[in-house]
Formats: sequence, C-alpha cells, structure tokens
Amino acid sequence: MTEEKMMIFDASSLISFAINGLLHELIELRKIFNGKFIITNEVKSEIIDRPLTIKRFELEALKLKKLLDDKIIELPSAVGISDDEISRGTTHFLNLANTTFYEKQKNINLIHLGEASCLALSRIFEKKGIMNVIVIDERTTRMLCEKPENLRKLFEDKLKTKITSNKNNYPIFEGLKLIRSAELIYVLYKKNLSRWNDSRILDAMLWAVKFKGCAISEKEIQEIKAIG
Repeated sequence: MTEEKMMIFDASSLISFAINGLLHELIELRKIFNGKFIITNEVKSEIIDRPLTIKRFELEALKLKKLLDDKIIELPSAVGISDDEISRGTTHFLNLANTTFYEKQKNINLIHLGEASCLALSRIFEKKGIMNVIVIDERTTRMLCEKPENLRKLFEDKLKTKITSNKNNYPIFEGLKLIRSAELIYVLYKKNLSRWNDSRILDAMLWAVKFKGCAISEKEIQEIKAIG
C-alpha cells in the first residue's frame, strides 16, 4: 500500500481554474499535496490537444499545456498505468453509464470519454491500493456515482416523462470518491494559498467556479463560507 495519493482531474475542473485565473493557486496546492495530479489522455485531448486548434480556446490550452510540461499535472504513464488498461476501463464505464437510464426504451447518454476515463483510472488505482479522488464539476456524473435514483427522478422532472433504469448498473459506480473544484477552492483558501488577502476572496472564488460550470448551489456556497 503506497502512502502517495492521486488526484484525478476531469476537464471541467481544470478549465474552470484556467478561465478564472486560478492556476497559480492550483500549482501552490500541488506543491503541498502528498501525491500527484493526474489527467488521462482523453482529458488531455479535451483541454489541450483540441483547444490548441481553436483560437477562442488557445490561451487556456497553452496555460494547461504548461502545467503538463512542468509536471504539475501528469499522465497515467508517469505512475505506470498503460493507455490500453485505461482504454478498456473507459469503454466499460462508458457503455454501462450510457445504458443505465432509458426514456421510452431509448438510452440516455450520461457521460463522455473524458469522464469515463477518470472513473476507469480511479478504479485502477483502487485495485492497486492507491488512494485517489476525482475532481469533477458535472452534476450528472456525480449523481450517477453518489445518488443514481435521484438522478433518475431529476431526468423525469426535466423531461416530463417516465424514466426507467437498469439498477444492476448502480453498484458499478458506487464507492468512487469525487469532489468539485469548489472543495479545492476551500482547501487552498484554508491553506492560505490564495494570492489575494481579502475577506471576500473565498466568496468570490466559489461564485467564479459556479459561473464556470461547477454544480454548486448558493446554499452550499453559504455553508462552505460558514465553515471557513
């Protein structure tokens, strides 16, 4: 059993940090983290490879590429995990997730390659006895892993139709540990890693990641601030 921990980043969280100008804080957090920040090749494609070809997203992609070049974030090969192993797990999770809920016998697609690869890598680490957590902001993936029945009901309310589920798939996603960029914001704030010495900075950072896609409610923001 290794004492080193792995923090697996989905595209959503890293893009949010980049857009909000918080990569400096992420770098500082990495310096004190007893482990590695990992992205899969599927996530790399989402945050670096494809965006580098699109002028609108090129700047954020270059910033994130610098993190990879500087080994702030690393690929699974850095810890001895092969692309083939992740690819097999990614296909497995992708197929199961996207055949869990049905609307009129039609599959509801829940997750994409990047998210599925993060789930797959987490399971691989788990089997190797390596502590890990996935940093992911999408509500759908989080609910699938933590409260799948609530997700089914959410789809029913949203789509105004009966949603059926394959409950045999639920256990496949149980036990995966997920956090949001908001939780990382709280950690770096408590560790005094923010560049800004202002009483409003925690509130500002939490709202910033919310506006960039982090699934966090105003009530949850107030609860985090109360703890802080």
